[in-house]
Amino acid sequence: MKLIPRSQWGARAYRMPNGATPYSRPRRGVKLHYLGTAYADRPHDKCDDYVRQIQAQHMDGNGWSDIGYSFVVCTHGYVYEGRGLHRRNSANGNTTLNEQDYAVLLMAGSSGLTKPTNDQLNGARDAIEYCREKGPAGTWIGGHRDGYATSCPGDVIYAWIKAGAPRPAAPTPAAPKPSTEAEMKLSDHIKLGDWIPKYWPNDKGLQDRQIPVDVALGSGYAHSRKSAENTVAILTELKALRTEVAQLRAAITKES
Repeated sequence: MKLIPRSQWGARAYRMPNGATPYSRPRRGVKLHYLGTAYADRPHDKCDDYVRQIQAQHMDGNGWSDIGYSFVVCTHGYVYEGRGLHRRNSANGNTTLNEQDYAVLLMAGSSGLTKPTNDQLNGARDAIEYCREKGPAGTWIGGHRDGYATSCPGDVIYAWIKAGAPRPAAPTPAAPKPSTEAEMKLSDHIKLGDWIPKYWPNDKGLQDRQIPVDVALGSGYAHSRKSAENTVAILTELKALRTEVAQLRAAITKES
């Protein structure tokens, strides 16, 4: 889980003297929420500021002791610690509901970005499992609208909840691309020079003077024998040049 603690996102301190009410009893489960207003996605380095805005609205606008949610999940899959574990939230509707379940907000809206990203759904699952393990919380998962008159968390998130709040399926690997004719021709056989039997008479792999070669990558034979082949070619040219020089000298001597 990519957890961002309160100190890291710059949370304000709980309003005193009471602060966010401690509540360590087991919870039934987790309720999910959305923003209920328009929301535009943003780079992750802007998410901290948005969570601070939510906290300011809850404390200064609603008069609450802190941000109302237990955890907040951004579209990038990071889980922001709100009130966290073992404290009563203020987001579920009333004291009974706030003590009954943890409250997890997905940063998605009623317009703009309405469909959570796969990273966000994975982050929500991380938060749910964290509440279950550390809360403790039971296995129940619901929406804010369950037991309270509201449209929250919106139809998209609520449908995901009713489907069991599954983690998104991993992307299916792309099928191998069929080889094109041009690519297939990269695999070929190369016929080597007549010098092969002379220099490697016992190499059974070269008896027909042909080797398989990936033209793009080369071959073991090509790399290991290239230097020798070049050397033989140079010696052959040098021998021919010496013959021509000898013939030229003989012709000059004859004329003189």
